[in-house]
Amino acid sequence: MLSHNHLDHTWGLLPLVRLYTEGMIENQTLKKAAFVAHPLTLAGRKLGELPEIGSLLSEDKLSGYFHVELSREPINLTERLVFLGEIERTNDSEAKTPIGRILDNGVERDDFLLDDSALAYKSSAGLVIITGCSHAGICNIVEYARKVCRDDRVVDIVGGFHLLDPSVEQLEGTIAYMSSLRPTSVHACHCTDLNSKMALSRVVDLKEVGVGMSLEY
Repeated sequence: MLSHNHLDHTWGLLPLVRLYTEGMIENQTLKKAAFVAHPLTLAGRKLGELPEIGSLLSEDKLSGYFHVELSREPINLTERLVFLGEIERTNDSEAKTPIGRILDNGVERDDFLLDDSALAYKSSAGLVIITGCSHAGICNIVEYARKVCRDDRVVDIVGGFHLLDPSVEQLEGTIAYMSSLRPTSVHACHCTDLNSKMALSRVVDLKEVGVGMSLEY
């Protein structure tokens, strides 16, 4: 599952496809995995003078290696794990600034990252929400996960919060929301700066997180 289109989230597909191709050449038995994302995750993106900051592989190319399923609607990946699809954007303090331009069905427009999605894990104690960058807004994502999963309890939020030098309005709105939400713990990492982490730590139980860490619920 891909959270959104940006190069730091999609360009890892290239070495993976090379590995699969080498396996095919060597007549290895390979399992064709599912590939789940929002339909705009494979659309062309550019930023300033950079001609492409999104996926370098098309749906047609990927379908040779994966069972591709592109959906705006939530998908139950397992009994407990849900791909949230297109996140409803219901508050006024998040997801208001475009990043570059997107080419959508031949039309170029400002890119508000409508493909930005997340996962929700339904544990017995409540939801664990797993994000990529949270371009859709961390508060929007959590609210939509609670709606889709019909569970207001939040055990943990793991991933990026898209709080890199945020506006005062966005940071204050996020802090107020988290203070009201009162998740059991929070593992904020990618796209979350030090000042934002310090602010979060005043209202939630903010945990250290890094590559290789194992979390059980």
